Amino acid sequence: MSTPEAAGSVRPLPFVPLEFRRIPPAESLERARAFYEEMNRRRTTRHFSNDPVPRELIEYAIRTGGTAPSGAHQQPWTFVAVSDPELKRRIREAAEAEEHDFYHGKAPPEWLEALLPLGTDEHKPHLTDA
Repeated sequence: MSTPEAAGSVRPLPFVPLEFRRIPPAESLERARAFYEEMNRRRTTRHFSNDPVPRELIEYAIRTGGTAPSGAHQQPWTFVAVSDPELKRRIREAAEAEEHDFYHGKAPPEWLEALLPLGTDEHKPHLTDA
């Protein structure tokens, strides 16, 4: 098995020190409560506004997602922001075709039963509305 060390190609990465700031216990507790309350309000949704979203806001959301820790600091994810209506339509069609197969044969019965109260199906208008 070949290793980078054997090939002589290992270069140390620059060390970036953690800028740690100790937060007093009372402030930590208040931040934890506020964070919990914010996170507890999250919901999945299929109902979106079609109001335009400033590009800078989208860029900050993506930039924030990219700061999540990952193994060996590899950040193995890709974020895509789609604004072209034709591309959104094609994505929706592909998703609906896959979901149709899921709802009509691929999904186990217990999964479909769990979805019944939610009223979801293969139709995905939120993919073109958002």
